[in-house]
Amino acid sequence: MPERLKAILNSLGEVIAQHQPQQVAVEKVFVNVNPQSTLLLGQARGAAICAAVLANLPVAEYTALQVKQAVVGNGHADKEQVQKMVQRLLKLSGTPSPDAADALACAICHAHGGQGMGALATAGYRMKNGRLV
Repeated sequence: MPERLKAILNSLGEVIAQHQPQQVAVEKVFVNVNPQSTLLLGQARGAAICAAVLANLPVAEYTALQVKQAVVGNGHADKEQVQKMVQRLLKLSGTPSPDAADALACAICHAHGGQGMGALATAGYRMKNGRLV
């Protein structure tokens, strides 16, 4: 287990160094049906947050409800709806995997004006039904 967390921390550190983000957005952990899965997800999330903190990046956290509301306009949207909307909003040639769509949706939520994001450039975009289009 510690090796996996170290790999997450180191790999994200490399991604941060390569791409130089200014901010980080992560989804809050929800209590899953399987407590062991929830614990493992929380540990991985903690390693990701640590990578951001070590790089002196601000970290914003969003619930799944907030992310889905920002991207789909419905906080109870299913995974397929999130995937399709992420594909549409980002003009992707294909449908992203569920995990990639979740990560991109969290970033979109953050860019839509989540915690302290007014400084992000949104020139050329407009808001429609609470979404940046």
